[in-house]
Amino acid sequence: MTRNPFKAALKEHRKLPGFWLSLCSPTVTEIASQSGADWLLVDMEHSPGDLSQITDHLRAATGGGAEVVVRPPFSEPVMIKRLLDIGVRNLMFPMIQTAEDAQQAVSWTRYPPHGIRGISATVRANRYARQKDYLQTYAEDMTIIVQVETPQAVANIPQIAAVEGVDAIFIGPGDLAASMGHAGNIAAPEVRARIVEAVSLIHDAGLPAGILGYGEETARGYFEADGIEFVAIAGDAWLLARHMDGLVSALK
Repeated sequence: MTRNPFKAALKEHRKLPGFWLSLCSPTVTEIASQSGADWLLVDMEHSPGDLSQITDHLRAATGGGAEVVVRPPFSEPVMIKRLLDIGVRNLMFPMIQTAEDAQQAVSWTRYPPHGIRGISATVRANRYARQKDYLQTYAEDMTIIVQVETPQAVANIPQIAAVEGVDAIFIGPGDLAASMGHAGNIAAPEVRARIVEAVSLIHDAGLPAGILGYGEETARGYFEADGIEFVAIAGDAWLLARHMDGLVSALK
């Protein structure tokens, strides 16, 4: 049985709102973790944050009720190994195109003989060697999310979802739209149709689906109309810019 409440909730296909954090601020992570959100995505792909800051985000979220998910800058094994050693247990792999990509990603998170993750005996992940059952239980508490961001990836969802160790699939609407010739327009009918197709394929495979959907109206639509389980309902930079602009505009 997993000790990870986010993973358990995904298995139950519960509705899970989260925040997308790219301001590289552990203080923002601390505030967001106490908001009632179920998960926080700390982004390394499209932010200047680096590895040395991630431990601070994990500590900032401790006790706040939200699980931290980290998206590495690129899907590759060295960064993944280091993130896992410092205690990241929820990973979102960007730009997964095929089942082979997904299999590789999972292998980077598993120790031999199930993968290629190297063993370090005293790390934050095993409470500096105090958690004696870590090697036996780490996989139970780990959430592996893969992102589909192109029409090719959407078409391959049945095979990607069948990869052992993949716990959820997250749709990247911005890159999906761009790859279809509609950069900046995720509402284009063709893009919308492909998102609906992706959700259907993910659910047919028995996995939970995720997506970016900023704002109450958009997020509600994804939750209620599309049945998507975990939605990034806002980003920290998006919220700050939007509400700063709105307040100044209202008072001017």
